[in-house]
Amino acid sequence: MKSYVDVKDGVVPSVCSLDCPDQCGLLIHKKSGKIVKIDGDPDHPVTQGNICNKVRNMGERIYDPKRVKTPLKRIGQKGEGKFAPISWEEAIRAITDHWKKLIAEDGPESILPYSFYGNMGLINAEGMDRRFFHRLGSSQLDRTICSVAGGKGYSYTMGGSFGTDPEEMTETKLFIIWGINAVSTNMHQMTIAQKARKNGAKIVVIDVHKNQTGRMADWFIPIIPGTDAALALGIMHILFNEQLVDRPFLETYTVGAKELEKHVKEYTPERVSEITGVPESDIYKLARMYGTTSPSMIRIGNGLQHHDNGGMIVRTIACLPALTGQWLVKGGGALKSNSGYLAHNTTALQRPDLMNGRPRTINMNQLGSALLEMEKPIRSLFVYNSNPAVVAPEANKVREGLAREDLFTIVHDLFITETAMYADIVLPATSAFENTDFYTSYWHHYIHLHEPVIAPYGESKSNTEVFRLLAEAMGFDEQAFKDSDEELISQALSGSDNPHLAGITYEELKKSRFMRARHTGNLVDRLKTPSGKIELFSKKMEEDGHPPLPVHVPLVKESDYPFLFVPAPNHNFLNSTFSNNEKHMKLEKAPKLFMNAADAERLGIEDGEVVRIWNDRGECELPVSIGDHVLPGVVVSQGLWSDAAGKKHLVNSLTPDRLADMGGGATFFSGRVNVEKTV
Repeated sequence: MKSYVDVKDGVVPSVCSLDCPDQCGLLIHKKSGKIVKIDGDPDHPVTQGNICNKVRNMGERIYDPKRVKTPLKRIGQKGEGKFAPISWEEAIRAITDHWKKLIAEDGPESILPYSFYGNMGLINAEGMDRRFFHRLGSSQLDRTICSVAGGKGYSYTMGGSFGTDPEEMTETKLFIIWGINAVSTNMHQMTIAQKARKNGAKIVVIDVHKNQTGRMADWFIPIIPGTDAALALGIMHILFNEQLVDRPFLETYTVGAKELEKHVKEYTPERVSEITGVPESDIYKLARMYGTTSPSMIRIGNGLQHHDNGGMIVRTIACLPALTGQWLVKGGGALKSNSGYLAHNTTALQRPDLMNGRPRTINMNQLGSALLEMEKPIRSLFVYNSNPAVVAPEANKVREGLAREDLFTIVHDLFITETAMYADIVLPATSAFENTDFYTSYWHHYIHLHEPVIAPYGESKSNTEVFRLLAEAMGFDEQAFKDSDEELISQALSGSDNPHLAGITYEELKKSRFMRARHTGNLVDRLKTPSGKIELFSKKMEEDGHPPLPVHVPLVKESDYPFLFVPAPNHNFLNSTFSNNEKHMKLEKAPKLFMNAADAERLGIEDGEVVRIWNDRGECELPVSIGDHVLPGVVVSQGLWSDAAGKKHLVNSLTPDRLADMGGGATFFSGRVNVEKTV
């Protein structure tokens, strides 16, 4: 069969590689072997041909003249960005010679990988790389920067990452979009909600910022950051008090309903209003709407979990559908993530058995502290699929660590990112369009195979290629490092105890390109909680040191600075991806800080002025947008903008590297700042 790379002129299938729930099917238009247009695939059952501007303009990124074409070696000071081309042979030799020396002097734990899901292809994100660093015996990375706190909290209630099927949501009559700017980060969720709205559905958005999603809602409810659990508990109070609960469902499918009913009596609407900033009348209105509308569905967003109490917030909201029996209604329930349906065989893919002993684990949210403060220092850092100089908390501390002259840093990326500016060796990376890989959505139920649609750019190589080369140079002769990309995919899809992957193989995917998870059926009949039921009271939480019933836990009072600061995503970037591309920057126009009009008047700040946002961790400067988009005492920025050319746009210089209540998650949205006019 002719490969898609060999198709010089025509249209070939693909899939979006971005860290986004939608995971869209794509059609790539080629001319003379190059991508000239990117469209959505109308045959995809969920995304149905609609794609966002980020992907539609991905060609601008793929063929950006700033792409790294060859391996580079630093010839200037760290941070200067001065490099000279070298060969792949020289680069691999320089890396492995240095590592062999470090291992002899300080042991393999002096080396740390740093990566996340800048590419959602699973063998390039968590395949040969994990095998390599397991075998090397390096320090291990706890990859917790995104969804771990909420995932843990949801699992305490529901037993895993399982929720409402998006394909059933056309039946939904009430959408509560809670803590997610879905227009920008889960666009097909809003497409489905709008279709349902034509049949009478209502869309309620609860968020700290009236963003694009909030502006499209039938009802937008602003809330003080980090108080969402209190609002959910207030809704429960009313549902029980007004007999709006489904008691047969509670009796059959839950544990702890009686304890919860007694517990939520203390969360009166009056008290909850004081905590959340939501008017008491709105709490009653929302609870009654939720208690009398069926099917109703709660889309639980990523933003909620980026707080000190993020795990408990998600755990608490996840209890709500059980109270009204929504899990038995088509289109009802909740959705935090559906990744459990397509969970692959990570043991076969990552091969933890290659590891000797138990090397230390370092939380990726605390990279700055790890680089600067560890008793046994990190002496080498290998960065791929991530840009920690921009995306990691306490960014000034991270950059101070990256600037260490004794830290040997390798960055494998498409561009000279802010992190690569500090690298000793830069390796050119392929884009996902140049790779073989497989993808699983964490929103819909489809798994995709991707085969390369264009040849590698310049001398770029995929993650799997690079780690095979490193393994060979380090003398690792196990078969695990010789497996092809196709073999990696086959191993990840075989030997799994996940019944939803039954019959889904590399060979079958090659025939059909995407396949649906099997036997998804009735969720509440097969929960993986200790009791096998929805756990409103969780003994496991109690054993793990958490309250067994859902509670509101106030945010850490880290300082007396007057504003809660939420650095939210924007519409045209995905974290720092696209922030260096002219097309996407023009689409987004400029960074902003959203501030309530009452706060601006008190501080003498006018709309459009550049303001200084600062705390003890750092500062940045952004133009201010004044209005009613946020509550008093809250400021929100959007997007991770590049701080090149002396611009003070590094919002993560302000964010704490504290860990959330569950799973070691990030607390990006629980920092406090001051705001003042620039002089």
